[in-house]
Parts: sequence; structure tokens; C-alpha cells
Amino acid sequence: MKKQLLSLVFSLVVCLISSAKTVTNETLNTDHPRYLTTENEKKETLDLIKTEKWAKDVFDGLTSRVEKYSSKGPEWLTSRLQMYWKSHATDVYIRGEYYDHAGGEKAPAPTVMYTGARSHATIYRRPKLEDIIPYHEDTKGMYLANTSLNGEPLEWASISKTGRMIESINSEIMGIARDAAFLWWLTGKEEYASMAASVFDTYMTGIYYRNVPIDLNNGHQQTLVGMSSFEVIHEDIIKSLVPLYDFLYKYLREKKTEKMDIYASAFKKWAENIIANGVPHNNWNLMQARFVMDIALILEGNSYYADGKGREYYIDYIINQSSIRQWSLKRLAEYGYDSNTGIWAECPGYSSVVVGDYAQFVNLFDRNLGYDLTKDIPVISKAVSAMPQYLFPNMMQVGFGDTHPSYLRTDIFKYMIANAQQHGKKDEEEHFTRMLKLFDPNAEKVSAGQGKMPVAVTSFFSDKPLKLNSKTKAGKIDDYVTPSFYAPNVSWLVQRNGMDKQNSLMISLNGSDGNHMHANGISMELYGKGYPLAPDAGIGLTLYSGLDYLEYYSQFPSHNTVCVDGISSYPVMKSNHAFKVRNLYPESGVKVPYQPVSYSEVYFREPESYSDQTRLNGIVNTSDSTGYYVDIFRSRKVEGGDKMHDYFYHNMGQVMTLKAADGTDLDLQPTQELAFAGAHLYAYSYIYDKRSVLTDKNIKAEYTINMPDKNDITMNMWMKGEKDREVFSALSPMTEGISRIKGMPYDIKKQPTLTFVARQKGEAWTRPFVSIFEPVTKSSPSVIASVEYPSVVSDGQSDSDVAIKVNLKDGNQDLILSSDSNANVCNSENIQTKSSYSICRTKNGTPVLVFMGNGTYFKGADIEIKSEMPANVLVYRENGEWKYTSSSEAYVTILSHNYNIKSTLELKKMK
Repeated sequence: MKKQLLSLVFSLVVCLISSAKTVTNETLNTDHPRYLTTENEKKETLDLIKTEKWAKDVFDGLTSRVEKYSSKGPEWLTSRLQMYWKSHATDVYIRGEYYDHAGGEKAPAPTVMYTGARSHATIYRRPKLEDIIPYHEDTKGMYLANTSLNGEPLEWASISKTGRMIESINSEIMGIARDAAFLWWLTGKEEYASMAASVFDTYMTGIYYRNVPIDLNNGHQQTLVGMSSFEVIHEDIIKSLVPLYDFLYKYLREKKTEKMDIYASAFKKWAENIIANGVPHNNWNLMQARFVMDIALILEGNSYYADGKGREYYIDYIINQSSIRQWSLKRLAEYGYDSNTGIWAECPGYSSVVVGDYAQFVNLFDRNLGYDLTKDIPVISKAVSAMPQYLFPNMMQVGFGDTHPSYLRTDIFKYMIANAQQHGKKDEEEHFTRMLKLFDPNAEKVSAGQGKMPVAVTSFFSDKPLKLNSKTKAGKIDDYVTPSFYAPNVSWLVQRNGMDKQNSLMISLNGSDGNHMHANGISMELYGKGYPLAPDAGIGLTLYSGLDYLEYYSQFPSHNTVCVDGISSYPVMKSNHAFKVRNLYPESGVKVPYQPVSYSEVYFREPESYSDQTRLNGIVNTSDSTGYYVDIFRSRKVEGGDKMHDYFYHNMGQVMTLKAADGTDLDLQPTQELAFAGAHLYAYSYIYDKRSVLTDKNIKAEYTINMPDKNDITMNMWMKGEKDREVFSALSPMTEGISRIKGMPYDIKKQPTLTFVARQKGEAWTRPFVSIFEPVTKSSPSVIASVEYPSVVSDGQSDSDVAIKVNLKDGNQDLILSSDSNANVCNSENIQTKSSYSICRTKNGTPVLVFMGNGTYFKGADIEIKSEMPANVLVYRENGEWKYTSSSEAYVTILSHNYNIKSTLELKKMK
């Protein structure tokens, strides 16, 4: 009766997600294989190998890999598994993130050895399979080469010191056995089956008799631990075990009849532990769900098992059910995705994982259940489409939070194309085909069978070359990004003036909202000349479990931000400290032409020091291929008592110079300041080779990358001087975030990060940090002649008004005004404005461009702008004509000509 009830419940639930089609075990494929392919498709696979070169190459590669070991006999590979061969330990004990010991009752068979630590970090080299002692288990641990000593001598290493080496070895072995199982299914060669069955039987029997590890600390790790790994999201061996079992099922059923219940029970034990452990509100949940779903698809129906938990039960759990540590796919999407932007609530590196997992689930549902998952979770399509917003003009991702910048993964587009093809969605097929062809220039060749495919079983099935519409052309990057973009669920904002790799500028600002975030206040990344010149520091050498991450990489001083009193901080990882966007131009997410001017203003309440901080950033074009950045950072404690505000700026390069803006030497002297001493953050101790001077002079810094082609790249920085200010040149730990990017102009891991710090004694609100940044190269030198800071007079209560005059070498002048309030009229030189931010460019004294940001009034020589409500208004002269955009109706006077302009996002001619 219980089995019938479970089957009925499943049928009713699945009806809701399958267009009223009742899905039960009887309506699903009950034969094996079924996970990647079916028995009926074997001929198609054999035909591919005969007719397609890529398929023959993959087949030959798999055969070569497998026969290297199968020729040694069925037990050779099995004997290299890391097992408790002698002790048959049933219990494993850990202490936090490290292995402690094994024990318990002796099982009837060898059990699976547990891995050494949560982190992969180890000084020992993982041995090749050929170098592993067969059937090895020793209480002394493992006999390994110590890479930290000269000559790398072999020595005994305790298991806790070996990182994730044990699970790595077992995963490699199981991958070979999986390939062997596939080749047996395809060819019937007994040699392949006997080896695969031996490895599978030994390992799965060992899992069956071994218990879930026990944390002796009774800590958080107990809720994360898996059967083979310290994290349930890294039960990676399941990726091999599932297809291995599926392809080898008929052989096992014949040769290992008495063990079939043990195998199924071992799989279900694994699934139950993954459901019971883990994290539900981020990328973990999806990775856990994938493992459980994979297991579910190769199990038999509910009625086959005494406990009634079979294929239907686990599929339903992943689709519809939610427990404390495992949410349904739909609930997770509703929690983590912003339905307006399509951005996932984690840093870019982890967002890439999640969108990839959801796209793979779409493919899995299409292939195994014949159901379009995007009907239930439509944000998946939007999320895939939104991924290009993460890109700098060099097509690399921005780096905030625990991110290693990389190129977009293109498999997400393939999955969406396949989904569109299967369900007849022509518009989506074209959309994602254009994206695929843009981000993967080889996609057309691969589609035609001309590309090289990975030597993997999946190359014949889920990763098989996709047939693309040859008439669909590659898209353009500007089709998929916008000049401004703001994602509130990760507190991230972008401004860009184009996507030209060499000449465009882009700012990426981030706060700390969502998962895998850092304590960084209002952090800034700047792009220029092909690189993220002012990058995010990264996550440290051993990821987020390392001391360098905890003390430096995740903290304020490693970011381009302002730290108050040396104490600014808050919880990292899952953080809830977003900035608020006060002003943004152009509007976020709107596809409009790139503007000659853009700006943003954000506000942040720093909790540790209880400080108000605002950051105003702008991009100003000086030509079609040149421009500069504006950075105005205000910071003060709400209740007063400010000791100091430290402005940190880090830049790529090998050479830094710091002088007065007039070129004179500042006489920098070695200093012990910027230190933990004084009850400051540990992160200060990571900054070294410090030289400083107390000065109120305007300064200029240059950060230079010595390029291999001699066309050196320099970031010029001008900063306004203030009284009670100390400036520093220093070095910081290497920029780990970009250390994995290929083709960098120097070895990032071996080069400390060039660091500038400006320490403002007291508050930094009436004396904000005011900077201009300009990226240049030897072949495209600076267009800025000088930067000045005229005085400002305000008629109201504003106490933080700033004027910047940027003198360009072509004779043009840009006068920039910024105020912490748009309620008062500010005067500087011949400009009056009632706004948060304004720019007036003059040529020979005549205005050619005016921008009023969040303002109601602007008046300069020959131009006046009035608006009844705060507005962003841009007017500029191009090819003899005045053009404008405006966020509201406004009244404009130019050279005695009056214009009533309407709200418009497009550039329009003044009429």
C-alpha cells in the first residue's frame, strides 16, 4: 500500500511539471543504459565512429587509455584504489577540516579510505597510478615525495597532510573504469567489462559498509561532509560511477547478481547523505541536486525497493521537495536569481557555476524526461543571456568576491540551443546560436564535425557536436551588454564606454551582498588598454580556507576602497552589506548608444566604524579612443571621532613612481606605518616596502607594465592634495585573482602588487579623495596636460564641494563639479550648478559639452539648463550639431537659442 501511495504521489506531482502528462516508472525508460544513451542508440554511435573522424579519434583515445590498464589484468587497476584493505574500517573520524583516524567494527570487505582534508593544499606530490603500491594501507599514512625539500625525498605523510589526494586517485581510477564499461557496451570485449566490474564492485561494496564520517569537533563540518569528500559538492567520483553502472548494468546483473542490492543501497546511502548535508541557499544546492539526480536516473522504480525509495522518489525530491539543506530547483532559483537582471546572488566565478548547472539540468531534463525545464524556471534563459554583462572589454569576467576571472563558458549556450531545437523555439535557437558563435569562434567547425572533441564518453552523447543553423551569424558583443548595468542582489554596478579591447574604459564597482563576497566597502576595478589595470586582489593561494584569505585577500586593504580607522570590516563569504545607488547615468540595463559621459554615485554605511561613505565615479571620453576616469570618495564617521581614513589603490605593473603633480620629488621615506600595530586589521601587516611623506601637495602616480613588445602600459593617477594627509608607495601580495589568466604580460604570481595609500587624518568628507585616472601606452600617450583643483563656493549647507579642471593637450578644458548635496548652488570659475555632478567642456572658451547629473540647474558660458526635478541632462556638439539626452523634461538655452527638450534615452538633435 505504501509503495502504491508513493507512486501515486509522484505521478500527481510530476503531472504539474509535464503538461498534464503522467510520468511514472512505467512511462520512463526502464532498460539500461538510460543515463547518457539507450540500447537503441548503440548503432548510431557505432555509425558515428565509422563515418566521423572526430568520433573515431575519441573512440581510439578511449581505447588507448583503457587498454593501458586492462591489458595488465582485471585486478591491476582495482589494487591501486585507496581503500582500508587491511582494517576494513567502518568508521571515519575527522577533526574539523582534517582527517583524524579510522576505526569501528571490521567490515566483511575492504572499505573506502577517506580523503585527507577539505583543502587541496599539500606539500606532497600525488603519485602516478603506476607508482602506487597495490593494496596499500599503512597506519603511518602515505609514502610520498615532499616537494618542499631539495630533491623531493620520499617520506611518510600522515593522511591529514595529503589534501584531497586520496579522492583524486580514486576518481582517476573510476574514470578509467567508466570508459572501460562504455567500451564493453559498445564492443562486447570481456577484458573491458571484467576490469570495470572489479573496480566498481570493490569501491561500491566499500561504500556500502562504510559510515558517514564523524566530526570530533561536533562543528559545522559535520553538516558538510560527504562519503568520499569533505564537501558533499565534491563527491565527484559519482560522475564516473553513474555512467559506469549504467553501461555495465547487464554484465553486473549476470556476474554479480548477489551484489545488485548492495550497489543500489550504496548509491541511495550516498544520495541520502547529500540531501541531509550541504548548503541550500547557494551554488552548493545545485551541485548536490545534480549528484542526487544522476543517481536517481540509474535506479529502478520505487516498487523495486523495500523502502519504496527509487527513481521516482529521488527525482521528485530534487524537482519539488525542500528540506533544511536541500531545496527544490524552483525554490532555489526564486531565492538566488534576480528576475529583472538574470544575475545570480553570488560572485561571478560562482555565478558561472550555477548558470552552467541550471543549463545542464535543462539538458538532463530534455534527454531523460522529455520535459522543458525552462517552462517552470524561465529565469534560466535570462540568466544565460545576462552572462556577458560580467565582461570587461577584453572579454574576461570582472573579479569581485571569490572569483578567478576567466572567459565565459560556452557550453551554456549549447544546452540552450539544444533545448530550443528540441522544443521548437526558433527565436531562442537563433538568439543562443548567435551568442555561441560570438563567444566560441570554433563552434561552426565543431558543428560540422571538423573540430577536435575531448576524449570523453560524453563526447558521443551530451557533448556531441551540435548541429547549428549555418545561416545564423555570430552576434556582436554590444548586443549583449549595456553602457550601465546594476545588479542589486550582488551590489554590483558597471559603467563602460564601449567594448573595444584596446581603447574602451570600464568601471566595475561592488559592495558585499550575496555569497562568496569580501569585506570591501565600495570596491572599484578599472580597465584599460587590454587589462583590468586596477583589479580585485582575488581569494588567496589556498582559496577561502587559507590564512592569507582570512587576513588579507578578503579584507578592505586588499581592495580599491577606503578603510576607516584601520578597522573597517564585516563578515565575509555570505555577506549582507550592499551599497545603495543614488545616481546612475545612463540608466541600468538599457540598450542605448555609448555616451561620451557616464557616472554613478553610491552610498555605503560601513558598520564596524559606523561611517558614511559615498563614491562617485565617472568616465569621460576625450576622443573616440581615449578617455579618463573620475573617482571622488567621501568618508566620515557618523558620530565623529575620526582617526583616519585610508584610501587604497592597487594597480598591475612592475614599476611605480609617486611625485608631486608639478613633477618635484616628494622625498618619500621608509616607514613602519600601515601596520597591525595600533589595533588595526591584520591585513595591514601584509603591506610592505612602505615609503611615505606627510604632504598637502597635489600628487601624481604612475603605474607601469613593462610589456614584452615594449609598448608599455601606464596608469596615470592625479590626486588632489589636502592638509593632514600622508601618502604611501608600497607593495602588497600578488594579485591572485588574475594569476591564472593566460597571456599576461608578466608572471603575476611572482610580482607583488603596486600599491598606493592616501591616509587622511581626521575625516575625509570635507577633504575627500579626489582622483583622475588615465590609462595610456607608449604608442598612445596621455592626452591630459595637467589637472587642477579650482576653489568652490556654495550658497547652502553642503560641506563637500569639489572642482576639478582637466586640461587636455588639444586645448580643451573639462571643468568637473561634485557636491554631496544637489540642493545648493555651487560656483567655480564661470560655472554655477545645482547638481551632484556636472561637467563642462570648453574649446577656446566656448562650451562644446555639458552634463548635469542629478541636478536642476546649470549655468556656464553660453549654456543654461533648468529642470523642475533632478535630472541627468547631456548636451554636446558633434559635427556642427547640438545633441542631447535627458531623463526628464528640461529647458535649455544655448547661445541665446531656447529649447524645450523631452525625456529621452536616445541621442537626439536639438530642435
